[in-house]
Amino acid sequence: MPILFKEESFKIIGACYEVHTVLGHGFIEAVYKDALEIEFTRLGIPFTREKPYTIIYKEQELKHYFFADFVVYDSIILEVKTSGNIIDPHLKQTLNYLKASGLKLSIVLNFGKPSFESQRVII
Repeated sequence: MPILFKEESFKIIGACYEVHTVLGHGFIEAVYKDALEIEFTRLGIPFTREKPYTIIYKEQELKHYFFADFVVYDSIILEVKTSGNIIDPHLKQTLNYLKASGLKLSIVLNFGKPSFESQRVII
């Protein structure tokens, strides 16, 4: 079975490794998001930061919605974390984002450890 958005994912993860290599771990999420904007622009990776998505309940739009940290290539949600580990609530949150957005792939990015880590979430 082919990997969903394989080439795009490879470019995204490469950008994340570059950010982590330069900044290391220990900053707040906003710092990594700012750096990712620079790196994505430098690499020509199309993105939208803090993209809002509405949530529908019984065919009605709810008052509150969520903001995806990044949507890249109009197809992949990126969720930026600075945690000790990628944990189950991060993955569940990302699954909800995929359901609300109608997209199929999200990548949880964790800059909070000495080594960068990521996890793909697919529906």
